[in-house]
Amino acid sequence: MVDEVRRRVQNETMGHRGRKDDPLYRARKLLIAGDERLDERGRAKLMEALRRGDPFDEVLGAWLAKEACRSIYMQDDVADAANILDDTITGCAEDPVAEIRTFGRTLSRWRGEILNHHRTGASNGPTEGTNFCAKQVKRAGRGFTRFSNYRLRVLLYAGGVTWPSPIMAPRITSTRPH
Repeated sequence: MVDEVRRRVQNETMGHRGRKDDPLYRARKLLIAGDERLDERGRAKLMEALRRGDPFDEVLGAWLAKEACRSIYMQDDVADAANILDDTITGCAEDPVAEIRTFGRTLSRWRGEILNHHRTGASNGPTEGTNFCAKQVKRAGRGFTRFSNYRLRVLLYAGGVTWPSPIMAPRITSTRPH
């Protein structure tokens, strides 16, 4: 959402896509970084870029909405997270920027799932990682013709293959005395 607003404002103010000398383009990585990860120099650079390239504070509003959403996940208590989430949804719904209103509707639709993270501590990260691994193998395979080959390749790539131990032939001994 922050990138969408940044690109739109960039196009409207400069009349072209971002170029290396444009203030918002230069600050694109700072805009998506967490506020706690910015040092004083980075924060000053971000604020200067917003001052120079964001005449109507639309990108600033998107950045603040992103930070409000991130603060939901910083909470330990479900009730605190619910309060911040509801405030964020309300703030986004009242914003004049269309992308931020869309972000608010998305948060509203996912409210239960977001709060379930606080109730259970569960994450879909491992599932997403496995899906990414399978897609990487499929992309590199250029079309497998047999599912068994695709499955084996995914297992090898993911490091999850457990080969059966080889069957050892029984030792043959003679009953003849030495």
